[in-house]
Amino acid sequence: MTKQTAIPANHILDCKGLACPMPIVKTKKRIETMLPGEVLEVQATDKGSLADMQGWAKNTGHAYLGTIHDGDVLKHYLRKASPQETKTETKFPHTITSEELEQKLSANQAGTVLDVREPAEYAFNRIPGAKSIPFGELEKRWNELKPEDEIHVVCRSGNRSDLACQVLADKGFTRVKNVLPGMNGWKGPVESNE
Repeated sequence: MTKQTAIPANHILDCKGLACPMPIVKTKKRIETMLPGEVLEVQATDKGSLADMQGWAKNTGHAYLGTIHDGDVLKHYLRKASPQETKTETKFPHTITSEELEQKLSANQAGTVLDVREPAEYAFNRIPGAKSIPFGELEKRWNELKPEDEIHVVCRSGNRSDLACQVLADKGFTRVKNVLPGMNGWKGPVESNE
């Protein structure tokens, strides 16, 4: 989106300089204190926060209103849902630990490892052979994956990959697992573009 004038908001939350999952964690806490219908402006510098906010809002029933780019700052606008609109936030039920994935990789039984982090994160530290599809591009690029394959989805902390697993499951993928706790807990081999 292009730079526009500010949208009126009832509350402003500063998440500049924070990486996933902290903008979502702070947004959850702040929106709990708001009244239904109030608008929250979340200011973030994490490029992945755009897809995170959209996915979180879809998963919880709160309304994602849009994002304005203001220089390096993304201003996300969310409207708090009424109790009738709110959904119980769900977590993807199928998970695998980093250690279990490392064992599967060692035995050549891992299927596809899908990395949904931003390109810069992927470039500097990734599981060897992992396919990169940033979460914000997954809705457009999911057809690059085979629904019958076993797919292990990884991000930095397990939050963005959780949302990605839900997207893939909604598209008919049945052999998807969220890698926990993500690259933060990965002790296996890594590769980079360096």
